[in-house]
Amino acid sequence: MFSLSSSHRYHLYRGVCDMRKSFNGLSGLVRSELGRDPASGEVFVFLNRRRTLMKLLHWEAGGFVLYYKRLEEGTFTPPVLQGDQTVVRWPELVLMVEGIQVQSSRQTRRYER
Repeated sequence: MFSLSSSHRYHLYRGVCDMRKSFNGLSGLVRSELGRDPASGEVFVFLNRRRTLMKLLHWEAGGFVLYYKRLEEGTFTPPVLQGDQTVVRWPELVLMVEGIQVQSSRQTRRYER
C-alpha cells in the first residue's frame, strides 16, 4: 500500500545513483553518503544519471519499501537545494514526480516550529 504523505521527511541523494542497487545498496548510500539512518522512517529519493529513473526508499513497520518510477519520455527535474541541504518538501517532491515545472512562484510566510 502506498503510504507516503506530507507527514514524512524526504531526503534527496544529490549524487548519481546506480539504479541496479536495491534495499541493501541504497541503505548503504544513506548511511555513508547522507549520514542518516535508513530505518528512521524518513524517505530517501535517488535519481539516475539521465534522471529518467527514480527510487524512493522508506522504512515501514516490518521492513523496507522501495518505490520505483521509470519515465518513458522526459526527465525528472529535482528541486534546487542550497549548499549541502538534502531535505525536499512534500510539494516539491510531488511536482518532481508529476513532471510539473513552476517557472515563477511566491510562497507566503507560514508559521513553522
